Amino acid sequence: MIALILFTGSGPLVILTSYDSVTAPALLEKLAAKGIDKFIAYEIPLEVAKTRYGGHFNVVVRDLHESDDLRVLDYNGDRAFRLFSFDEFGAPTMYEAPEARAA
Repeated sequence: MIALILFTGSGPLVILTSYDSVTAPALLEKLAAKGIDKFIAYEIPLEVAKTRYGGHFNVVVRDLHESDDLRVLDYNGDRAFRLFSFDEFGAPTMYEAPEARAA
C-alpha cells in the first residue's frame, strides 16, 4: 500500500492505494472515473501519513480491500496541504490524460 498526495484542478487530496504506482493503468482508470485526469502526485511515507491522520487512517485502511484498491484519506485540500512538509514528498509524477490536453 502507498499513500499519495495528488494536486488536481480542484485542490490537493490524499489517497491510499494497493497499487505500486500512481501510473498503474487500473488506478488511472479509477481516478478518471472520479473526474481526475490531470494531476501532480507525490508519494508520502506511509508511516508519516499514519501518524498525521491517527485513528482516521486506521478506519480508512480497514476499508481497503483487494477489490477496493483506492481510498481517499483526505479530500480537504487545505488540511492535506498543511499536514505535510515538502521535504516529506517523494519525487513528483505528472500525469495528463490525452483527452485532458488543451486543444
